[in-house]
Amino acid sequence: MKIATYNVNGVNGRLPVLLRWLDESAPDVVCLQELKAPQDKFPEEAIRNAGYNAIWHGQKSWNGVAILARGTDTEIKEVRRELPGDETDEHSRYLEAVVNGVLIGCLYLPNGNPAPGPKFDYKLSWFERLITHAAKLYTLDIPVVLTGDYNVMPTEQDVYKPERWLDDALFRPETRAAFQKLVAQGWTDALRKLYPDETIYTFWDYFRNAYGRNAGLRIDHFLLNPKLVGRLTTAGVDRHVRGWEKTSDHAPVWIQLKEK
Repeated sequence: MKIATYNVNGVNGRLPVLLRWLDESAPDVVCLQELKAPQDKFPEEAIRNAGYNAIWHGQKSWNGVAILARGTDTEIKEVRRELPGDETDEHSRYLEAVVNGVLIGCLYLPNGNPAPGPKFDYKLSWFERLITHAAKLYTLDIPVVLTGDYNVMPTEQDVYKPERWLDDALFRPETRAAFQKLVAQGWTDALRKLYPDETIYTFWDYFRNAYGRNAGLRIDHFLLNPKLVGRLTTAGVDRHVRGWEKTSDHAPVWIQLKEK
């Protein structure tokens, strides 16, 4: 079972890139973030024509998440489409469903810049809500994965020239401490488990030829509970997709699981 996460950065504007990658990579499950599309503008027909069933939580500006499953008849059992803890939060940043026996939390954590400030405060409060909800998911007796764009560089190993990012919301001590608090519940960072010493990036800015210089960040993560860790075999980043024309500033990230 191959599960992927991809901040597509505008699902309609970058639909040709998404469809090309789906055809090439053929993941079984895909978590998408930053749809930038209202609920009724999600390209369901094109996704189905590509061979995928989908559920989504759309929003016009910046947000929006979706879960895709290969096979138009594959069941995606939606569990929730919001992160609990704040009934006033109207952002479309979380979607949870069961696919092929795995509970999947697709998330798009707030960017938080400029920091400090209200956006950074929202980022940290959203993170605390995620930590609280994740603690409950961790106790479930089923395989669970929390994946998506965390907008966090956990360590200096996860950023090109970390000294340039010290004041950025994605690298501030408060943000990294929140990520470590989440992982400390017992979750396994899939890519770091398999490749503890390698430099791995999942995002390259559009400016200053970041992709060409490999001046990247690792901000898209897979966290697995113990029920799923034993099934992890390989993982990777489809880095070349970042080099395609009119593509997202993120590259797709994936893990491969053994069958039960």
